[in-house]
Amino acid sequence: MTHPFLFHPQVAPWFKESANTLQLTLFSALDTPIREVWLRHEPDNEEYLVAMTPVSTRDRLQVWQATLPLVKGQDIHLYCFKCLTDEEQWWLHGAGVSPAIPPREQHFRFNSLHQPPAWVQDQVFYQIFPDRFCNGDPSLSVKHHEYEYRGKAVISKAWGEPVSRHEEGHGACEFYGGDLAGIDAKLHYLQSLGVTALYLNPIFDSPSNHKYDTQDYFKVDTHLGSNEQFAELTRNLHQRGMKVILDAVVNHTSTQHPWFCPPLGAQRNPDSPWRSFYTFDNEGDYVSWKGIRSLPKLDFASEQVQDAIYRADDAILRYWMRAPYQIDGWRFDVIHMLGERGTAEGNRGHVRAIRGAVKQENPDAYVLGEHFCEASQWLQGDQEDGAMNYYGFAHPIRAFLTGQDIAYHPIKISAEELDSWLKLARAHIPFKNQLAQFNLLDSHDTARFLHLLGEDKQRMALAATLLLTYIGVPSIYYGDEVGLSGGNDPDCRRCFPWETTAWDHVLHDHYRRLIQIRRQRPSLRRGDIQTLYAGPHSYVFARTLQSDQVVVACNRHPTEPRTISLPLWQTASPASRFTDAFNGEKFEVVQGEVQLTIPANSARVLLSS
Repeated sequence: MTHPFLFHPQVAPWFKESANTLQLTLFSALDTPIREVWLRHEPDNEEYLVAMTPVSTRDRLQVWQATLPLVKGQDIHLYCFKCLTDEEQWWLHGAGVSPAIPPREQHFRFNSLHQPPAWVQDQVFYQIFPDRFCNGDPSLSVKHHEYEYRGKAVISKAWGEPVSRHEEGHGACEFYGGDLAGIDAKLHYLQSLGVTALYLNPIFDSPSNHKYDTQDYFKVDTHLGSNEQFAELTRNLHQRGMKVILDAVVNHTSTQHPWFCPPLGAQRNPDSPWRSFYTFDNEGDYVSWKGIRSLPKLDFASEQVQDAIYRADDAILRYWMRAPYQIDGWRFDVIHMLGERGTAEGNRGHVRAIRGAVKQENPDAYVLGEHFCEASQWLQGDQEDGAMNYYGFAHPIRAFLTGQDIAYHPIKISAEELDSWLKLARAHIPFKNQLAQFNLLDSHDTARFLHLLGEDKQRMALAATLLLTYIGVPSIYYGDEVGLSGGNDPDCRRCFPWETTAWDHVLHDHYRRLIQIRRQRPSLRRGDIQTLYAGPHSYVFARTLQSDQVVVACNRHPTEPRTISLPLWQTASPASRFTDAFNGEKFEVVQGEVQLTIPANSARVLLSS
């Protein structure tokens, strides 16, 4: 079904916030016989329709405006647009245009009370798995057979030596010697790449290399460094204008944590002062995370747990946000599973309370949640600022470019289906939270994107282009920028190859240029997003913020270029001239359109000039 062109920008000057109102704008095509437009909203959960006024025309567009009152006592404000012709109606909502009223979850939404910190939008994050990034102090490194972990002797490996295969079962026991000193020593490299913020996988005391089984939340693991070294690292980062967030693993602990382990811990001691920290059945058996016995799950029904993790003045989450560390936020491991009595019961209340505690320490702290699937219910503003955006970015881009889903099953989608997936994911959360979504191609939990592409570096450059230009905050998994590959965990955790002869310099330069463009162009950090074309293999979108506009066009077809006439007249602030960011080619917008050829298996980035 062909629907009329309708677009609602969510950035200034077309979207204006005040204390009590929003001034909203809608664009429709002049050649569409729309005679009335109504703004639908739901104060007190009841439908109200506000007539929109046709205020002006511009090029081929009719501009409509209306004022939305922000009802007191209601944080989330839902709205959409009802457009009438003589014979039919069309509804514009977050997921697109439809001939019938959309469900509430697809309405545009605005949270007038809770919004992410503004600094997040401007960052380029870099995720570091500490043991594999850089060995800055060999004296700290784990020694061969130094201790046992889950019944196996730990293994010390030479830097760059292959990671054991998953089926060998040594993944968590292998150590390569990466540490905080190594990260500190490479800050100049990260800044030269354009990175502005770090996300570190867990650094607290733990027997494994991944450290998702914490033994002491107040102590940096001795094989990574010391609390004093971490304080020095954060000082050095902040002096460079960089940010850092840490991994909070508070859904479960290690069995070696004093709260749990014998003789005083809860495991075999019904009289333990920490017995209420965990969930036990009538036989004395405990609930563990996903049945993994080394990871007993914390019970947030216990007020002692609440105090220890977030509520008390000396709580874990507060400690690391204060001097001398002053971290800039937390990434919360499996935050959706946290809850009471061995389940996720009470999750919403505890996540809201965690957010409150973090924001008490620093109102500008970034609260980031890990979710492999849809996270909309945590992203309405009152819980998380953003999520690791597997569902709304990594999954659809993986499906489109690699033909695999997150479970490594085959999937085949067109660019048109990709566009629908991306729009639907965005529709469920407020625009400010869309800007704070943590976009990624891969991580310590997934196979490297390059591996999934069969080592196709050209297509990896295409994926990187989407990562650095799509709405949200990009995160580069360490080594992706130099062509580091690897299969599923633990192979995705290979050592960073510091010998530059091992780098793919073309890919590295591509990342650097993309980051440079992102930092120079406010539309890529804070601008709206609008689809200009989506077909079988090609996807084109515009990012617009006032006079700044960037057009991103990709073509995944392996052999055939694609020539498209792009309707720039549909954008809120169309530019008249563009320059290709990579080859300098100039483009003139003629009668609101620009003709563009996208080479096979490539992407182009056009900058307004």
